[in-house]
Amino acid sequence: MPKLIEYFGLVFYFYSNEHLPVHVHVSHAEYETIFERFFEAGKLSDIQVRKASGIEMLPAKDQKEATKVLEKYADEIAQKWFDFFVLKKKPDIRKITKRL
Repeated sequence: MPKLIEYFGLVFYFYSNEHLPVHVHVSHAEYETIFERFFEAGKLSDIQVRKASGIEMLPAKDQKEATKVLEKYADEIAQKWFDFFVLKKKPDIRKITKRL
């Protein structure tokens, strides 16, 4: 389970056996939401949320914060997906200490 980003208690990660579409799991305490990321012409065009099986979704406030991070770091996350799933390289963790 490669961790990608830590942002004020929100943890962004992939599972090592992931599948398309490109998506990121975000958890905080006992909550988790899956954010599916869709690209068009190489740019992030949409983010859709879905519930992780058997786990309560992040509260709306946390989902909003997670979406900000996913939008700001869209290219970096896409690169980490490629590095991990295609090149088999472990991603570095980004620890964000300033609010977006």
